[in-house]
Amino acid sequence: MGVFALGIELDGEGFHPEAWRRAAHAPDRLLTGDTLRTRVATAENAGFTLVTFADSILPPAAIAGRIDAVTRASFVAATTSTIGLVPTVATSYAEPFHTSSQIATLDYASRGRAGWIAEPIDDPRAAAAWGRTQVPGDELAREQDDSIEVARRLWDSWDDDAVIRDYPNGRFLDRNRLHYIDFRGETFSVKGPAIVPRPPQGQPVVFGVDGDVDVRLVAADSVAAAIESAEQARPGLAFAEIDVTLDTPGATAVERLGAAPSNSPARLAFSGSAAELVDLLTHLSAHLDGVRLHPAVIDEDLPVLAREVLPALLRAGIAHRPVPGSTLRANLGLARPATRYAASN
Repeated sequence: MGVFALGIELDGEGFHPEAWRRAAHAPDRLLTGDTLRTRVATAENAGFTLVTFADSILPPAAIAGRIDAVTRASFVAATTSTIGLVPTVATSYAEPFHTSSQIATLDYASRGRAGWIAEPIDDPRAAAAWGRTQVPGDELAREQDDSIEVARRLWDSWDDDAVIRDYPNGRFLDRNRLHYIDFRGETFSVKGPAIVPRPPQGQPVVFGVDGDVDVRLVAADSVAAAIESAEQARPGLAFAEIDVTLDTPGATAVERLGAAPSNSPARLAFSGSAAELVDLLTHLSAHLDGVRLHPAVIDEDLPVLAREVLPALLRAGIAHRPVPGSTLRANLGLARPATRYAASN
């Protein structure tokens, strides 16, 4: 195995339904810039490879609201320097032209540290919110595939040297290095080219459960199932999803979790000490390319991760801090791809 990446989800207060009661701030401070900036800075200083931000057009269940994920990622882009910033943007009903522009812009704002979690929404309320006819469940995968394909084509629709900045002659763009993508799908068509130049990474990193993604988020509720699913995902990268409840100085993980354990069938559920989590991640590092941790209570579990878990993994050489000045692709061991239209020049 090559790089073993460490990601953490920082949406809301954590997966525990009463996480808001244990937050280190008053409830009305959740949606403030200070809370977001502090948490992301803690994750970056600890050595996490990337941070993710969940999102949906539907309201969250456990908190009063949220700011959209791309806005949150963009807000911390200027105050961070090494950590990858990966918002969730749904593929169902949203216009892929707009999604590709948002992620490309985030890639510029973060100097090449943007990713995108592409996921469908199978809920009639989402269709109503977008003013669209509901897409049947068996067609959601097709629309997801189309959305990712359009985004990738649009990111490639500007050659890397399309912006020429010839100030003396007043020429700033070589129009011959822009390309129509001419995509036509079942529910939408896109002519192109993009309105944002090719992103610094060429292609920002795409995460998802399936489809044409760079990093597959493995859906598994056991270590054995996660390892098996990772093997099936090759040659792409595979990350395990883990709900994490840690022992803290004031209470054990069992006491903290109470009667509300992780209820996601698509994630491993870990409850225990920092040392035991280090052992689990060390074992997984031999079979997977990374993990995304979902803390039970962000303000209680993130400090333990930063003080005890990541330092141990870094000392052992299991994980490595992101390299300053590198892109998210580079820190995941992914090459920067050439544009698909380069051969037409």
